[in-house]
Amino acid sequence: MDYKKLRDTRNSSNPFAQRLGIFVEEIGPGYARAVKDITAEDANPVGVAHGGCYFSLADTACGSAMASHGYYAVTVNASYNFLRSAKLGDHLVAEARETKPGRTLCFYEVEIRDQAGTLLGNGSITFYKLDREIPL
Repeated sequence: MDYKKLRDTRNSSNPFAQRLGIFVEEIGPGYARAVKDITAEDANPVGVAHGGCYFSLADTACGSAMASHGYYAVTVNASYNFLRSAKLGDHLVAEARETKPGRTLCFYEVEIRDQAGTLLGNGSITFYKLDREIPL
């Protein structure tokens, strides 16, 4: 698997992540790291990052780790724990790791931290692996 090419493909073929400013930095076997900078457009009415920012970043990181096996997949279940809020200007890093590969259902854990390494949240995401290879 050419992980650099897969990373580039994931970044160029995900208009939703592009609109949110989410970028996949690294993909390896059962692993991915994605990042996002929190801007004024990401704020909720309280003035901190909207929960959808964290969830979308977590789903993108886990989906990219799932893609490391060369197949498309769809999210079937997700749980995310919001532990702390990011502030405007913060740089978020999501690291996703495979916890159990499967023939059809695959399980991943994710942590999101800020630029200081403070844990902002964590979660678990389950994917259904499609019988469709990712062309590179």
